[in-house]
Formats: sequence, structure tokens, C-alpha cells
Amino acid sequence: MYITKKKGKLALTLEGKNAAAGYFFILPFMIGFLAFMFFPILESLRMVFSEVTIDTVKHGFSMKFTGFANLNRVFFVDPEFNRLLTEEVGRMLLIVPAIIIFSLFIALILNQEFMARGLMRAVFFLPVILSSGVMIGLETNNSLLSSMAEIIQRGNSMKSSITGVLEDILVTEGAGSDFMGYIFDIVNQVYDIAMASGIQIIIFLSALQTIPPSMFEAAKMEGATGWECFWKITFPMVSSLILVNVVYSVVDYFIRTDNRVMEKINRIFMQRMEYGFSTAMAWIYFLAVIVIIGLAGTLISRKVYYYE
Repeated sequence: MYITKKKGKLALTLEGKNAAAGYFFILPFMIGFLAFMFFPILESLRMVFSEVTIDTVKHGFSMKFTGFANLNRVFFVDPEFNRLLTEEVGRMLLIVPAIIIFSLFIALILNQEFMARGLMRAVFFLPVILSSGVMIGLETNNSLLSSMAEIIQRGNSMKSSITGVLEDILVTEGAGSDFMGYIFDIVNQVYDIAMASGIQIIIFLSALQTIPPSMFEAAKMEGATGWECFWKITFPMVSSLILVNVVYSVVDYFIRTDNRVMEKINRIFMQRMEYGFSTAMAWIYFLAVIVIIGLAGTLISRKVYYYE
């Protein structure tokens, strides 16, 4: 209930005041969205069902309605889009859980009392700056870094890396191949995981700092171990922000400039100038991301613990 009666007059409850503050906070974004983004989004939706050509006379675009031709071409004609989308979703399912676990682990360490704690927090936030679009572009276009990446990839394919040799040994000894394969995939992508964990670490760190120390003191007086304190106090108290970090990590992964689906969409849009076809792929990609976020939010929200 957001509204209640006090002395015969309507007044906002505490929940109503918090909701009003939230709407006031997002009001600038809503105004900017309606002013600058709403109509372009509608125009792009028209492009999905049209053949778009450049009108040199009116210096704009001309659209000819073609129905579901672009969508049919995306799903049943183009040989790459479905495969690239499936591969990127699979990589996301591999990387996002590792990002959440890694960021929570680092946040727990940075929440401890030790010398130069502020410097270490800055060091772990540094990948947020280094993983910006400019840095990724420099890394991708740099010939020296590209050649080094090719050498490393060739070495991994030849099983000459430490993880490759160790994987062969464990599989030979009968260890679970599926689970160990997942672990080695995570190890081989630890660079990407660390680069994508800066914001999540800060969010988890802020959640850890809101836990009252008296809860840990009471638990220790009752004889609880550190492991029990983590699962009974720490994890439930930060569980509400696990959902936030999962949504952020999924969105951040799918909008990376080195994402192969986005590279394909940009290539078709900018180089081949097939605006209707590329817009159809972009909308399908957008809807796929929304579905994934919806499923993740539905599953995780059932286990989230909210406290006053």
C-alpha cells in the first residue's frame, strides 16, 4: 500500500515515499528516452518488415513493405546468424556464472581489514576502464597483440599449454570429463572474466558493507564457523544483488564490441548497407537477450532473500 489515511487526509506510506523517490530518480532517463529514442525504435521496427533503400532525392530512406521476408531470411536463409547466436548464448552461460563467483570471492577478500585495501580495490576496478570499447578496439586492431593471440590459440589447440596437458592427464585418469572441461574453459578465459568483473565486485562489496557486524559476532558466540557464517549470513544478505549482477553481466556480455553477433550485424549494416536485413537480426538478438534476462530473473528471484 502506497497511500494511507492520516487524520482524515491521504498521505504516502514509507513504501510510497520510496517508490516516489525511485520514479523521480529515473525521470531524466524516461524523458530522454521518450524524446530521443522512442521514435527511432519505432522506425527501426518498421525496417524489420520493409525493404529499405537510400532515397537520393529526398536524402533519406524509402521503405517498401515486404512482410516477414527479412525474418525468414534471418532464420532460414542466412547460414551464420543462428549458429553465431547459439554459440554466443553458450559462451554467456559459461562466463556469467564464473563472473558472479569470481566477483563475490574478490569482494569477500577486499572486505577484509588489511594494508593498502583502497589500492587493491582500485586495482580490481581498473579492468572496467581497460575493458571499455576503445581499449578493446585497440587490442583487436593491434597487429602485435593479434599475432600473440594467434600463437596462444595455436598452442592451446596443440595441447601444449599447462591446462591442455593437465586436462589430458585428468581425463586419462578417469576424472569427470564434462565437469573438468567446464573448469578448464573457465581457466582459459580467466582474462575475460577478470576484465568483466569490476562493477560486480563493487556491487557485492557495497552489499557486504551493509551487513551488521553484530550478526557475525552473535553467530561466533554461538559457535558458528566461518563457513557457516558465509552460508547462513553473508550469502542470504547479498543474494538480492546476485540478481542485479546477473542481469548486468548478461547485458554487458551481449553488448561487447567483440561479440560475433554484433560484429555480423554491424558488417551487414555498415558495409553491405542491407538495413532491413540487419535491423531484423538486431531485433531478434534483442528479443533473445530479453528472454534470457527474463528467465534468469524468474529463476533467481525465487531464491532471493529480502530483509528489512
